[in-house]
Amino acid sequence: MNNIKKLLFDQSKIFSTFIGLSVFSLFILIIRMKLTDSYYYLFLVWNLFLAFIPFAISTYLSLDQKLNNISFLMISMVWLLFLPNAPYIITDLFHLQYSHPNRIWLDVLTISAFAVTGMYFFYQSLLTMETIFKKKFGETTSTYITPLLIVLVAFGVYLGRYLRFNSWEILSQPFSIFESIIEIIFNPKTHYSAWLFTTLFALFLAVFYYAFKSNKKAS
Repeated sequence: MNNIKKLLFDQSKIFSTFIGLSVFSLFILIIRMKLTDSYYYLFLVWNLFLAFIPFAISTYLSLDQKLNNISFLMISMVWLLFLPNAPYIITDLFHLQYSHPNRIWLDVLTISAFAVTGMYFFYQSLLTMETIFKKKFGETTSTYITPLLIVLVAFGVYLGRYLRFNSWEILSQPFSIFESIIEIIFNPKTHYSAWLFTTLFALFLAVFYYAFKSNKKAS
């Protein structure tokens, strides 16, 4: 009972941070819409919602202690499919190329606010799942799972940004996704940009994840 109370207390602090970041992101977006009379960056709200899904799933898994292994595995697969959506928002900085020079600073602030919120979702969700994996599979196994997940997420971001695949298209276009993945894996020279992006983005995510994790332990 005490463990459950502590978990709920920790989750309340996490949700307070989540709400604060989300409200601030929306506030910046509203200011931009008012100043520019443009709804161009409204898609960031949808991207943030997609980033929230893995966060919500990991929170549910941390609270439900009675799931059998099959249910846990299936829900975890859904979690992994949506997880790249959280750090994906960083790549929305790509849209700055269309910004007017006089307001590029505002666009940087708008995208960055959503990107930071998405990264918070990502790191908190991954940390929660790592804790669950430790309980289920042991600390040694979870140590190897986390870096693998980060690499898969980085690759997922590449698939989303450059090949324009969505998480749910694993159901609607499974063969197309599988064919693209096989092509990238077995023709690395042709698709060196995919490997380079995945490697560097995975390193980026890993460095800040372990910094986030260390800060959590210190606090």
